[in-house]
Amino acid sequence: MTDDPIAAARADDRHTLTEAEGKRLLAKAGIETPPFAVCSSVEEAVEAAEEIGYPVVLKVSSPSVTHKSEWGGGAGVTVGVTSAEGVRTAVERIFETATAQDIDADVLVEAAMDVDAGTEVIVGGLRDPSFGPVVLTGLGGVFTEVFEDTSHRIAPIDHAEARAAIEELQAAELLAGYRGSEPGDIEALAEVVATVGDLVTDNPIAELDVNPVLVSADGAVALDALVVLDPDSAVNPENGTAAAEVDR
Repeated sequence: MTDDPIAAARADDRHTLTEAEGKRLLAKAGIETPPFAVCSSVEEAVEAAEEIGYPVVLKVSSPSVTHKSEWGGGAGVTVGVTSAEGVRTAVERIFETATAQDIDADVLVEAAMDVDAGTEVIVGGLRDPSFGPVVLTGLGGVFTEVFEDTSHRIAPIDHAEARAAIEELQAAELLAGYRGSEPGDIEALAEVVATVGDLVTDNPIAELDVNPVLVSADGAVALDALVVLDPDSAVNPENGTAAAEVDR
């Protein structure tokens, strides 16, 4: 069994990584994520929640479910769970919904983060047919499509260029500290932006969405990750790992 999430997906003939696989890919590249565990039973989820510490977030974990908050009439994501009973209720609902839809699913148990303590930012990457790898950043969370406040760069980029892209945003005022709020760690966010650019450049990734990245005075933490692989990328027959057809 490989510890490479992309190779694992390729071995299963999948083009979409689960959120957990996406977060492992980010963590391997140095991007911080909340503590989490992937569980296949109710009791396993309860044990994981006890170990991680309450409150926790519970999410459906399946490559078949890419928009978790919209799945199953709200069954896909439960936030702020503070007890074993709450974990059991949410996890049972996830498994029941998955069974009804004939989906093979696990449950991701994750430490809940205080989103009010920072600014939610989107960091994404894609492989454009004309320009090749591109990285973007902008106001994230529920505001991504409302304000369309984004900045784009052709990847790869260095830290200075990543910071320049951030400073172009209207949301830069929020990150710098607005009306007495504590400034976010823009240096940490710039590292995330540059790293996402490297990931899209160096791997067979068609799309990578990290939304949101919670930026606070304590750093930048990736709260969600969607990774879609390039179906036309090559695979190394010697070790089974995918190799990017990089267009620089």
